[in-house]
Amino acid sequence: MIKIKKGRSLILVEVGVVCAIALILILIMPVLLSDFRLNLLGRFLSLAIVALGIDLIWGYAGLLSLGHGIFFGLGGYAIAMYLKLQVPTGELPDFMSLYGVRELPGFWQPFHSFPLSVTAIVMIPGLLAGLLGYLVFRNRIKGVYFSILTQAAIIVFFNFFNGQQQFFNGTNGLIDFTTFPPLSWGVNGSGAIVSDSKTQFVFYALTVVFLAATYGLCRWLTSGRFGRLLIAIRDDESRVRFSGYDPTDFKVLVFAVSGAVAGIAGAFYTLQSGSVSPRSMDIGFSIEMVIWVAVGGRGTLIGAVIGTLLVNYARTFLSEQFAEIWLFFQGILLLIIVILLPDGIMGWLNKQNIPFGKRQKLKLSHTYPSLEEDMEVKHERQNLGN
Repeated sequence: MIKIKKGRSLILVEVGVVCAIALILILIMPVLLSDFRLNLLGRFLSLAIVALGIDLIWGYAGLLSLGHGIFFGLGGYAIAMYLKLQVPTGELPDFMSLYGVRELPGFWQPFHSFPLSVTAIVMIPGLLAGLLGYLVFRNRIKGVYFSILTQAAIIVFFNFFNGQQQFFNGTNGLIDFTTFPPLSWGVNGSGAIVSDSKTQFVFYALTVVFLAATYGLCRWLTSGRFGRLLIAIRDDESRVRFSGYDPTDFKVLVFAVSGAVAGIAGAFYTLQSGSVSPRSMDIGFSIEMVIWVAVGGRGTLIGAVIGTLLVNYARTFLSEQFAEIWLFFQGILLLIIVILLPDGIMGWLNKQNIPFGKRQKLKLSHTYPSLEEDMEVKHERQNLGN
């Protein structure tokens, strides 16, 4: 009973901390930062959302995906297609006329509707991730083979979107968004101007809210019996199977959730960056996502957020100060972190017995008791000793 009460109190404390940080980001940071820096922070926070999804599958289920840019990009394209259709009735998005398109393609039609577009942002990446996961996991493909397969998948999607000039503007992607009708303070009721600072602040605030909500969802999934089962699958999938569970269903579910989260992140990033292109589905970008989680410490959730902000702010600072050689500094920085902090920042805090880091150690504990702590083993040793 005491343990349950202590667990509940810790949860309440964590909820309070998350809410306090969210309020600071929404109420105080806009006062301290310029519009440009606030927009930059909003982009990084949206990237932190996809990092949480990767930590969910990699840190807890042991699924290293090198192709999460697929789902990130699909979410970005979904909201971008809605924004590009904010043109006078009968007209087409500007780039289509350049390639001789005379009629709006059928798969663009649903994106006239904002509710359908929002649904697509979540459902298309989530369902695609679930389908891909089902095809892979039912054949018991895991480990490095799963990582290679996700990398191959992102090559397919990158080449597809890169080659569809008439439908997605190819390499240039979808750019030049004008109005956002769901916000009603535009001229003559046409919707808010996307690039307006007031509109961008709304996007920033929504990003903070969804980041907090995603953290809460991931914490909820990893805290109870489902979370312990994910860790068991990560540590010894065969033993879980022999215990009567089918790991396939759980892995498909968590991979689908991670894909949907990445789609949401892609949508918010597109709203704040003002464009989406096949570059979001580039292999290098997907590998960067994994690096963010590794730097912060996988299997901790909060480490994914910290790693994302740290790496991206370091990259921004280095690119501003050392425009010609900043990539070398970034590479050296990542090497130092990997060599000196192989378990990430949160793992280092854990080893230093810092209370905040120590609490995260519970998430990294072994699924099964070690031999040193097994009561039967202790009993046998005592009998042999006598």
